[in-house]
Amino acid sequence: MIYVENRKKQEKTLSAKYPNAKIVDVTSKAPTALVKLSPFYPHGDIPVPFSENETAKSVEGIWQALKVFESVDIDEKMFLNDTMKNLKRTVRKFGKPLGHRKGINGTELLNYIDARIQIYLPSYLWVLENKVSDILVRLKEASQKQDIVLLDYETNCDVLNPTKPLSHAFLVKAFVENNYPNEVELYKEIIERKNRQTEIEPLKEIKKRKTNKPKNTDDNNQTSLF
Repeated sequence: MIYVENRKKQEKTLSAKYPNAKIVDVTSKAPTALVKLSPFYPHGDIPVPFSENETAKSVEGIWQALKVFESVDIDEKMFLNDTMKNLKRTVRKFGKPLGHRKGINGTELLNYIDARIQIYLPSYLWVLENKVSDILVRLKEASQKQDIVLLDYETNCDVLNPTKPLSHAFLVKAFVENNYPNEVELYKEIIERKNRQTEIEPLKEIKKRKTNKPKNTDDNNQTSLF
């Protein structure tokens, strides 16, 4: 089995939880070749989604470059950054984010989840399929012999959860287990979650009305008007 855990957890805590597992770092700080699994790693020649003949050095470079803020548009220089540093474009510096541009010359702005599905996932998948396939083969073989714990700074394994950054270690796990997130299935899940929420809301309203029901105060057990 493959598990995802926070890189900041103490080694003794992880060892106690996974006593016979091999614990490996897959972040940009990894001391081994597994650093190549980091979205920051500058593999080069990564196709930029919705941008014909355009490539980038890293997945993170694509993600950051296509961000649009209230004070600034996309930044194509991010495509060329091969240092694994200074890739972040933040709210603190550029103000409110408006979305991700759908391609370098696109006119459409994608919201956070749509951008994650249509830009980040396919970009990272391309790297897994074209740049690190040998590492993934060895990882799969190892996971069949013993448990593997992948350390990441993020542990959010829900693509549709916008409150936290998505764990790329989760995507590695999903790919090795032949379960990489599929765009069609993700959009089906979005609809299903909305439908479930629509069903829940009336129940909440009914419960609220019952909670706020006026108390009977007179001797005849009738609702008082005063």
